[in-house]
Amino acid sequence: MIFRNRKRPYPLYETTKFRDFREMVENAADRFPNRPAFRYKDKPTDKETKTVSFSACRKTVRALAAEAHVRGYAGQKIAMIGAASVEWFLTYFALPIAGVITVPIDRELPVADAASILNTAECSCVFYGGAQRKKIEELRALVPSLRDFVEFGDAADFAESFADFCAAGERAIAEPAVIDWYERHEIDIDSVSSIVFTSGTTGKGKGVMLSQRNICADMECAMYYFQITRRTMFVLPPHHTFGSTVNLVGHFAQGSEICISAGLRYIPSELKEYQPTHLILVPLFVETFYKRILATAEKEGKLGMLRRMIRISDALRKVGIDLRPLLFRSVRASFGGKLHMIICGGAALNQAIIDFFESIGIVILNGYGITECAPLISCNRNECRRPGSVGRPIAEGQVRILSPDENGEGEICYKGPNVMLGYYRNEEATREVFTEDGWFRTGDLGRIEEDRGDSWIYITGRSKNLIILSNGKNVYPEEIESDIGQIYGVSEAVVYEGESKSDPDLELIVAEIFPDAEALMRRGIDNPQKYFEEEVRKINAKNAGYKAVGRVKLRLEEFLKNTSRKIIRYRIDRTVD
Repeated sequence: MIFRNRKRPYPLYETTKFRDFREMVENAADRFPNRPAFRYKDKPTDKETKTVSFSACRKTVRALAAEAHVRGYAGQKIAMIGAASVEWFLTYFALPIAGVITVPIDRELPVADAASILNTAECSCVFYGGAQRKKIEELRALVPSLRDFVEFGDAADFAESFADFCAAGERAIAEPAVIDWYERHEIDIDSVSSIVFTSGTTGKGKGVMLSQRNICADMECAMYYFQITRRTMFVLPPHHTFGSTVNLVGHFAQGSEICISAGLRYIPSELKEYQPTHLILVPLFVETFYKRILATAEKEGKLGMLRRMIRISDALRKVGIDLRPLLFRSVRASFGGKLHMIICGGAALNQAIIDFFESIGIVILNGYGITECAPLISCNRNECRRPGSVGRPIAEGQVRILSPDENGEGEICYKGPNVMLGYYRNEEATREVFTEDGWFRTGDLGRIEEDRGDSWIYITGRSKNLIILSNGKNVYPEEIESDIGQIYGVSEAVVYEGESKSDPDLELIVAEIFPDAEALMRRGIDNPQKYFEEEVRKINAKNAGYKAVGRVKLRLEEFLKNTSRKIIRYRIDRTVD
């Protein structure tokens, strides 16, 4: 149920303008000098949290940038490998100010994959978390270009400590010539600032070259559309642009306090302790929270009551009575009690889940982005949302559909100041993703609905996932996965065209399911295969015949995912014999 703002036009929010990271850091420190920028714990088990103010952040960023300048790092590529931390964040801000090209790398990558990225980018230095020391020791022998090593924490025998690097920078910036350089040198906002190697859920990733204009413009334009609150949590991997741009750059620029999660296992307790007022999440987190709420209610024998309360609350809201803070206080307590908004992006999210959270008093702003666009392309707004839509393009962004079919569906193309410079050392791949007139081809399929000058985007699926049947019909796996995901006892599901070794001409749509064993046991479902086949048949009966799932496969372990919590589809065994 969506309650839309009925004002026309819905006014834009105030944004924060900044052309580069230096201006962002300086402005934030001037506006919010003593406000906490980051809150964290040295160890997850610590009772006390620590904070770093915006003015303290400025001091560290200045020192880091100054030392990188003095050492002649400008133009070089420096890798960053580690968990989310204050040190990681401030390094990400500081190095580009000095003309360094950062290369954020997934800390969970195997050594061979990390070495491939480091060698491809020819990184000369790496800043890394202490937990990565063993991996870095192995990478030293595999990456000849690596000369300098800086560890977030204590120094290894081959590395300098982050504290020593900063101390050297503080001495350097005390020199008149260096502080003059920091304050006055012209930052080229259109040159490469960061190379982000996509994790690739459908194949090998590529190096996306982003400029400071791309990243800063993405957030400046986005913040016209939605209003964030004063406190959030950082739970996403920092090397991914949804985390580094939206959760970090966008929030730091606006003066929002960012509480840093120590990891997935600590999130439930951290939510209660940090009490965030909004979150930035990918769908898998939201789906997990949703299933946990229902499972807890069922265990306590309160599931029926929860659903009745939602029906009553929704009915009262239609006549202007909002009792959600009172009715769902215990449910919202698991999120700290103060959460009232989630900004979600990265993959499709079932509308029923969005409606559920709105019913208990937590608004979900569904958005859409892609690494190549730094990443945000569109979003719903705080008081203006459409069911099933990922919102409207951010300010200065434009969308169109390439070669639409009779239903208006086709590949989504985008143009805006946040579009990447290209793929690193891959001109052919760069040419392939741009139309002749300069539009970026997202690879995502969808349609656009126009309403009083507003373009609302609806995502259908990913072009590489599309199943094209011999009769010419298109099947979008994501649509079926969304339905199957609502079956009780489904933990994860992927739909694809099965491959038969005995019959290469066989066309068979397969739904592969990872069951929630605990949920099935709770309801006494002792034959999961039969149960899921019956439930999928009900879905088939509602869908067009050509979309029918022909086989249900159960798996014993969850699907392999990247650190953005997206299922790596190309690693799935699709054989059905």
